[in-house]
Amino acid sequence: MTVNLDDLRELLLSVEKPSRYTGGEYGFPELKASPFDFCICFPDLYEVGMSNLGIKIVAESFLERGYTADFCFTPYTDFGEGIKKLGVPLYSLGLKKPLKEFDMLGFSMQFELSYTNLLYMLDLAEIPLTRKERKSGKYPLIAIGGPCAVNPEPLADFVDIVFVGDGERVDADVAEIYVKCGGATEKFFYEISRLDGVYVPALSNKVKKACVRDLDGEVFPERFAVPNCESVHDRAVIEVMRGCYRGCRFCQAGFIYRPVRPRSIDTLTRQACSLIKNTGYDEVSLNSLSTGDYPDLRGLIKTLKKNLPDGVTLALPSLRVDSFDGEFAQDARRVSLTFAPEAGSQRLRDVINKDVTEEEILKAVQSAFDTGYSAVKLYFMLGLPTETDEDLEGIGKICALIRNCYKSKKRGKQLRISVSCSTFIPKPFTPFQWERQASDEDIKAKQQKLIDGLRGKGVTLNWSDGFTAKLEAVLARGDRRLGEVIRLAYLNGCKFDGWDKELSREGWNKAFESAGISPDEYTREFGEDEVLPWDFIDIGVTKKFLLSERHKAYGGKVTGSCLSSCKGCGLQKDCPVAHRGIDCTR
Repeated sequence: MTVNLDDLRELLLSVEKPSRYTGGEYGFPELKASPFDFCICFPDLYEVGMSNLGIKIVAESFLERGYTADFCFTPYTDFGEGIKKLGVPLYSLGLKKPLKEFDMLGFSMQFELSYTNLLYMLDLAEIPLTRKERKSGKYPLIAIGGPCAVNPEPLADFVDIVFVGDGERVDADVAEIYVKCGGATEKFFYEISRLDGVYVPALSNKVKKACVRDLDGEVFPERFAVPNCESVHDRAVIEVMRGCYRGCRFCQAGFIYRPVRPRSIDTLTRQACSLIKNTGYDEVSLNSLSTGDYPDLRGLIKTLKKNLPDGVTLALPSLRVDSFDGEFAQDARRVSLTFAPEAGSQRLRDVINKDVTEEEILKAVQSAFDTGYSAVKLYFMLGLPTETDEDLEGIGKICALIRNCYKSKKRGKQLRISVSCSTFIPKPFTPFQWERQASDEDIKAKQQKLIDGLRGKGVTLNWSDGFTAKLEAVLARGDRRLGEVIRLAYLNGCKFDGWDKELSREGWNKAFESAGISPDEYTREFGEDEVLPWDFIDIGVTKKFLLSERHKAYGGKVTGSCLSSCKGCGLQKDCPVAHRGIDCTR
């Protein structure tokens, strides 16, 4: 079956941004009949999902093996309600094929607050929500991957397969086994459960994350489909390296994406030139968790500038304070620059292993101001372990020092400082995974203290909503019992929970009450000898190392960067840094 867009003409003319649902993007891969039909589902709006690099890499891995790889994004409520009323099932962008007719749907779970959107998409696709309900019929395999997959238990009742770790190979490996076994047989599930990176919730198998050692030899798309409407990151994107050397104790990504694996300058140059040629973009974003730590960033920028067409600019969105160099930002649009000190005092930065000094912060902003910037965005967290009022006061002091730095020279524009304070969320596979999350009352008091301290100082202050922060923590650290809460929340109308105007606090509160579960069960401090819901997953970093880092935090001790020396996290065998094997000159 193919959905005919002519039948949706009136609906498309009535909804916001109909181009989200029409397909036909420039550069969209040509899809042909294949032994395995796969559709990547992104549980957020089109313009968010079209900016995601990971789903494009996974799609390329399927296409390279001769399989179908189509896309589908969460329709906004106007279109979702419209197709439901018309009796039209949710369909893919390329083939216009109903999702229920694919062999496998792969959901990229980037954010815990998108969990209800997974159920919303299944519902619109006319696919039963739970694995148990689907057992009696012919439905596609439902798989999830992405950072949220490191604790899949809250979604375990809804999915058949969980991909943990790098997706360049294992997702398509599962497709090959499916074809070989003639479908989703018992033999199929048994065989895939033996693969690194594959968890089968029905079998409750232990799993070791999939880890690609050499990214230069892996798939990467030579072209991207250019969105029909402006996307969140409307530019070409290359991933300069995966992982991070720094080991900030709150940062889940810094641990689950270890070890650090840089791509070579030759590879990155080829990828950037291909994307610019095939998309028509005039900007290339050099993405990673900490682009400033790329082993030869100067050499990379020099080579890219030499090989890219005139007029193409480079964007470095993830420079750390202590790796910022004005020379790196020469191509930037000089609107504003973002730094993330995370904590207001040196003591608390030492606690979280954010090995950045006040002197380095001021040096970085001075370099930015001299380059032409007149606006600075600063990111901090509230509710970090051991945080005191003095640490909060330090945020105001940093802003004052930055202002003085700007005024030290005659500048043409007025300085703008924007401070964003998110609530600390203890995430799995971090040294702080055992920590208690600060209560709503504690966070509100901290926010008020900041407001009072920054009032009248020309600083714009933003902060995260306490309810969403708590909900994110609950879903991040949850167990399989939360599946019923998520299901009830969706039935109560919850979806797009990460969007303030769509979030239904009442719907979630009713769901917890109906399920007889208190959110406080998951925001409390966990015991160090307690079995955690995600303990069956091996990401390579040992629990012993995470505990030692937690103890160092309470002692105010800095571990520092992996670049200074190997810290023995458990990934020494696979880590090029541990063997001093980094070479970006190939």
